[in-house]
Amino acid sequence: MPQGLDIARAYYETFGAPMLRERFPELLPKIAVGLFGSGSECFGFDDEVSRDHDFEPGFMILLPGEDAVDRRAAFLLERAYAALPREFMGLRRGLTQPVGGPRRGVLRAAEFFSEKTGAPDGVLTLGRWLSLPEHALAEAVNGEIFYDGSGEVTAIRARLAAYPEDVRRKKLAGCLLLMGQSGQYNYARCLRHGEPGAAQLAAVEFAQNAMRAAFLLNGVYQPYYKWAFRAMRALPRLTLHAELLEYLLTTGNDGELAESKRDVMEGMAADVIDELRRQELTDAVCGDLEKHAYSVNDKIADGQLRNAHILSAV
Repeated sequence: MPQGLDIARAYYETFGAPMLRERFPELLPKIAVGLFGSGSECFGFDDEVSRDHDFEPGFMILLPGEDAVDRRAAFLLERAYAALPREFMGLRRGLTQPVGGPRRGVLRAAEFFSEKTGAPDGVLTLGRWLSLPEHALAEAVNGEIFYDGSGEVTAIRARLAAYPEDVRRKKLAGCLLLMGQSGQYNYARCLRHGEPGAAQLAAVEFAQNAMRAAFLLNGVYQPYYKWAFRAMRALPRLTLHAELLEYLLTTGNDGELAESKRDVMEGMAADVIDELRRQELTDAVCGDLEKHAYSVNDKIADGQLRNAHILSAV
């Protein structure tokens, strides 16, 4: 079964590109075409289940501001896009807007990037880098650009492609601290207090922050939670064995299971520490994640960010 990105590219090359060349040649230097944003297909994660809603052949045509492409030109382009064949490769384009608003067709680039990041040009303040949901950044840079006449959309995506290094370190430091507190300390204490529910919450906290740390150490944004495990398995290094994270989340906390889960968390902590050292992010020389968290934080170059609360970015 072809993936959604492949279908979108083929639909553009078969119908979209000829339409643009023949009817709107004057717009070609100003527009960009591609598929990215919300939807499993934009990550390459679509499957048979994905086709039950919001799945159709199509692509995005991204326009600059009205000073470059006015409303009338945009309207004519919208009509031309709507008139493209409704069926392609066994799929049919819908007549209604998908859940969450339009994901295909003619869009203003500034509006798209403002919706995802709050910045129409991809230039973010430090505060915005720290506060934006990671999945929104992932949706701004996933998928593919099929054509970019001016190069501006490609440039915006390049600005958003990865966290500034100080921001990455601040987020990582917070994740490491929470991993240490939940997995290396509070999980066992909750069990000794006779609180298995609280112990499971500690295991969940550890797993969530271990996953976030893995993405940060790979320099890749973590997508929306339902795709996090799928994306994690594709990371080039430090995947932390997604099956073990699932084990922490889905098993109980009685007897040998509790001991086994503690061993899993300590093993993951050791793997994370090894990667921290490989990237020269820490000077600590122990197995205590909390100490590594503060060492990572101490290496942040920006003094104001370094002195902010260690959990201020998580």
